Amino acid sequence: MDFTSLTFTDVSRNFGRRRALNKASLQCHAGQIVALLGPNGAGKSTLLSIAATLLEPSSGEIRYGSDSARSGGAALRGRIGLLGHDLYLYPELSAAENLRFFGQIYRLPDIERRIEASIDRAGLSQRRDDPVAGYSRGMRQRLALERALLHDPRLVLLDEPFTGLDRGGAIALGAELAALRDGGAIVVVVTHDLEAIAGRTDQVAILRRGQLVFEERGAYDYEQLKDLYHRHAN
Repeated sequence: MDFTSLTFTDVSRNFGRRRALNKASLQCHAGQIVALLGPNGAGKSTLLSIAATLLEPSSGEIRYGSDSARSGGAALRGRIGLLGHDLYLYPELSAAENLRFFGQIYRLPDIERRIEASIDRAGLSQRRDDPVAGYSRGMRQRLALERALLHDPRLVLLDEPFTGLDRGGAIALGAELAALRDGGAIVVVVTHDLEAIAGRTDQVAILRRGQLVFEERGAYDYEQLKDLYHRHAN
């Protein structure tokens, strides 16, 4: 299965009496990085979870090309890579064992080659066989990113991917984002780190209190992002 666009149309999501999202409409395209910004509680993670098929919208529609989550089924989920607050790593397993486990779930060919390439990109070659429980937060974050990208997803959903990374790790992640964009992925990044995402965006969307209050395509530097955030997110 393949698709080149992700489209939200009037998507709302309620949790009891609380409305986390209110008629959000947004379109994202292949070969673009979309920065999804907003204060805590704005609905960013909810929108990402809906895109990942982990949540169903209370109303509205989300399309992956011409398919819905229901019509796409398992084939669609196999084209999505998610890095969330839960890193989905098994602490008792090593880096290599974690990646091998997920590679087997996706039934990937040439798993061992993929594992070694992923571990090398994450800078974990010296710790590849150590239990993840002994890793620092930044090491776990880098491994979780590689776990999310192991199966070459079309849609890459990243929730606060710069968390725990030092400057070198943030620079490496920026290069990875550029490579994903150049490879034709649809990349959606939720972040509070405006400095880290500055200069890497093709589109910026801002949520406030569950509503999409700003959306525009273009590349923005740090000062421009700060201004946008100040005007629309506060």
